[in-house]
Amino acid sequence: MIEFSNLHKAFGREAVLRGVDLRVQEGETLALLGPSGTGKSVLLKHAIGLLAPDEGDVMVDGISIAKASERELRRVRKRVGYVFQNAALFDSMTVLENLWLAIDDDYRITAGQCRAEAATLLERVNLDAGLLDVYPAELSGGMRKRVGVARAIASRPRYVLYDEPTTGLDPINAEKIDALIVELRRELRVTSIVVTHDLESAFTVGDRVALLFDGRIHISGTPSEVLASDDAVVKRFVSRGRFGPEAPKRAAMGG
Repeated sequence: MIEFSNLHKAFGREAVLRGVDLRVQEGETLALLGPSGTGKSVLLKHAIGLLAPDEGDVMVDGISIAKASERELRRVRKRVGYVFQNAALFDSMTVLENLWLAIDDDYRITAGQCRAEAATLLERVNLDAGLLDVYPAELSGGMRKRVGVARAIASRPRYVLYDEPTTGLDPINAEKIDALIVELRRELRVTSIVVTHDLESAFTVGDRVALLFDGRIHISGTPSEVLASDDAVVKRFVSRGRFGPEAPKRAAMGG
């Protein structure tokens, strides 16, 4: 379980999070929506201690992230896969080496087994195994994003945090990533938070949908509950069909 309690975060005089309360149950996928700049990525980074709250706390697997020691943080991070917005691959390493870093040492696999595992991971995100020996600079932005998703699931995590996993992808590959998120929940009971501007993706993958607005959780419920809401803020976002200028509607792209 992941639980945010009264989480506050400001950068200078700008308050971004103003008392976020949110619980993600074990085995649940929560889709987190909200306008650009409202703090969705900031909230996600608190879950693994990349940012420290000004007030409040995050509990992951029963561990207080705000109060955790470095050893406890390392233990939590081994259980969490994180998909960064820009993929955050190591440019000096091949795709294979990037994935190898994420494969848990506890598996004690050979180089050949690691290569086979990496090829399977690429297949799951709709990439060819022939890309294992290329460098990130040789890949398109969408390819790098998909390698980032593959790396996040390489260690078979209990939790996966996705920061805009389908942004910049064409409709076919966006649907492939959505299907993978659903598969991980269904088959492995992975607990996930999916930050997205893509309304279609949110209602496809989310057991529950939450809207972060004005620094707080404005609404949280099942997709049908959110869609049926009479709240003016929710209706405005849903009627737009997207949550930011960078999130094109798949229908308009032929998806």
